[in-house]
Amino acid sequence: MNLIDLHPPALVGTCRILVGLLVCVLHTVHAEEVPLSVDFSVRAGTVRPLHGINKGPLAPGGIFEVIQEQKALGIPFTRLHDCGWPNPYVVDIHAVFPHPQADPSLPESYDFRLTDEYIDAVRRTGAEPIYRLGESIEHTSVKRYVHPPADPEKWAAICLGIIRHYNEGWAHGFHHGIRYWEIWNEPENRPVMWTGTDEDYLRLYRVAATAIKKRFPEVKVGGPSLGASGNLVRGEFVPTDFAVRFLEMCGREKVPLDFFSWHCYTADPAELTVRSRAIRRLLDAKGLTATENHLNEWNYLPGNSWEPLTKSGTPMGRQRYYEAMSGAPGAAFLVTALLELQDAPVDVCNFYHGELGAFGIFTEQGVPLKAYQALRAFQGLVETPNRVETRGGVSGKLGFAAGLSADGRTATMLVANFADPRSDWVLSWKGLSGVEAFAAEIRRVDGAHEFGEVRTERITGGGASLRLKLEAPALVWVRLRLTAREASR
Repeated sequence: MNLIDLHPPALVGTCRILVGLLVCVLHTVHAEEVPLSVDFSVRAGTVRPLHGINKGPLAPGGIFEVIQEQKALGIPFTRLHDCGWPNPYVVDIHAVFPHPQADPSLPESYDFRLTDEYIDAVRRTGAEPIYRLGESIEHTSVKRYVHPPADPEKWAAICLGIIRHYNEGWAHGFHHGIRYWEIWNEPENRPVMWTGTDEDYLRLYRVAATAIKKRFPEVKVGGPSLGASGNLVRGEFVPTDFAVRFLEMCGREKVPLDFFSWHCYTADPAELTVRSRAIRRLLDAKGLTATENHLNEWNYLPGNSWEPLTKSGTPMGRQRYYEAMSGAPGAAFLVTALLELQDAPVDVCNFYHGELGAFGIFTEQGVPLKAYQALRAFQGLVETPNRVETRGGVSGKLGFAAGLSADGRTATMLVANFADPRSDWVLSWKGLSGVEAFAAEIRRVDGAHEFGEVRTERITGGGASLRLKLEAPALVWVRLRLTAREASR
């Protein structure tokens, strides 16, 4: 039936019906607004800075750097792995000790120059380096460096020389006090990271870790930086045989293991927390209760598949994949994961990675991507470190957290909608006693907005609310500050 075909009485009646329906629809939409609540009077611990990264701020080839951009993120740790990839010329053993037949006890056997610059740049960002001893990944058909060292004892001596240089000033070195030293990366990822056997790696770790800890008892040594630590079978974590053998060796033979490192690339933010709890239980079950739990590579894996990045993938498929990782979906995933990990038994986390290009947070030209903006938003939460009670978050879908500054004059609320189908939210808060007015600074990251775009509102009263339209994937960051008049009291 067409309205223009109705006679006037019928048209009026129909319009009344439509108006009534519209009122019902509007009432229904309003009723479906989902509450997110904060109580700033109830402490819930401390906002933990778990936004470490892999790779420092020097672009491969030394063309330019992103030191200030990384510094703005307040990064706690930078893991030195795949630095300068795809043709690493820093950090890796072959770069620092270029002549395998040389004597590791002699300063002239080493070439520290470019690695010195690299680590200096990392320190200038304010991050603490985590030095991965070993080699970077080799996807090429010819493997040049990812072979088991022919002489593990000599390889361990080379590691001692590197630590002496950066922590004791040896060979015109430094006193950086680098705490974490990791032995190799993904030795189960063969042949791109290791061409040897399980036994080859277990021997290398046993020899190197023992030598390092004996010579430098104050540092923390660990590994094995597993890409495959176990599988989730009907929600239960089943560790790999390699992981079990490694942990049992360390426990049985008293091999030093100050931290156990592992990786996870997934499409489910909750999986990171599930795995971290399972790893903690595994360590404790093996008697390694003092061993730290390090998730030192993680990122969003669209569709939970590596297939688009393989040789069978298409150029457009790869492009869409990387756009999702670094764009709004990746940004929402990143913050949702970091907020869930706040309550996980994990000690150090390192996002992969904080440099340029694929998997990173900058374009090849150094332009910050939305994944970078997500880290900015999280750092804004870290700046108000007194975590408070929040209600309304949904595991794996909607991340939600809030924090208060030590003086109680600044508050931050961070909401990340990664996969929640709902889009209308009411963000309310209470517990800011004695406060009459706030200036609210609101920033978004989604397909159409960058974190740098800001709008402000004046909100009166210690308890108030904001209505948010937040369709996945997106995040919103709200900073509450005392207005000038209130601050002057």
